Amino acid sequence: MKVLITDYDFPDVDLELALYKAAGVEVVTAQCRTEEEVIAASEGCQGLLVQYAPVNAKVFAARPEIRIASRYGAGFDTINTEDAARHGVWVGNSPDYGVGEVATHALAMALDLIRNITVYDRAVKAGEWHYTTAGIIPRASEMTLGIVGLGRIGKRMAHISRNVFKRVIAYDPHIIDGDFPAYVERVGREELYKQADVVSLHTPLNDETRGMVDASVLNLLKPNSYLVNSARGGLVDIDDLLAALDSNKLKGAALDVLPVEPPATASAIVQHKRVLLSPHAAFYSDVAARELRRKAAQNLIDWDRTGRPSYVVVEGKKDNKK
Repeated sequence: MKVLITDYDFPDVDLELALYKAAGVEVVTAQCRTEEEVIAASEGCQGLLVQYAPVNAKVFAARPEIRIASRYGAGFDTINTEDAARHGVWVGNSPDYGVGEVATHALAMALDLIRNITVYDRAVKAGEWHYTTAGIIPRASEMTLGIVGLGRIGKRMAHISRNVFKRVIAYDPHIIDGDFPAYVERVGREELYKQADVVSLHTPLNDETRGMVDASVLNLLKPNSYLVNSARGGLVDIDDLLAALDSNKLKGAALDVLPVEPPATASAIVQHKRVLLSPHAAFYSDVAARELRRKAAQNLIDWDRTGRPSYVVVEGKKDNKK
């Protein structure tokens, strides 16, 4: 088996190379950003290990030898799963590697917004020393946390937040009542935005969710609410978010992800004083990063050995595997 590893953010791929060497897998590497670059680099490859490179019908048609694509991460929006299914290509991901990290990061960002820790820090460094420098601070234990998407990370967010907030409510149309923890109140979509003081997003990016946080839902929020997004940048309409901040519908927003990454330093979202940003880092701890890389790479080894990756997003052709 031959594998292309491409467009990774890591300093090296020594971990992946060691795994593949032990499994007898041939490897090529390239930093591809376009379909054409993926096609050029993947000649003779049966497997792709990708992060942000676009993988779609154009790639599959040009390289029919590709039988599996595995993505670094829980999300898989850079791989067109419908195109993969049509071409009989397996798709795998790494859905459970950084659940605790993302939930902890989201809660940390929410609490930073509420307690204004970053604002205090800047004030102290500017020579101001008074508890009022960050403005009026609400009491978290009197607030309602609204979670949009109650999958692995959403559930963990609810679990670690339940003793911080007065109520935890959630909206997820894709899971049954029995999958809602007893301490999470199930509500409808509009009810969540109307009732929550803090909204935290934990959904994948797809046709259903793309741009779902727009003016129509932001206008439902209470005055002085907060928004946290540690899921996917494309979930939020940035122009509508800025309008909600400028009209004081939103008191603050914390974003680990943006529609375009990295953003322009001079952009309005980067320069806004009530926006807290981190560089798509919610997933990260040293342990989680190694787990992510191992699991994403292992998908290809498992497919080569058994005909099936560890984590299946799309079932491809069975080929001649066991």
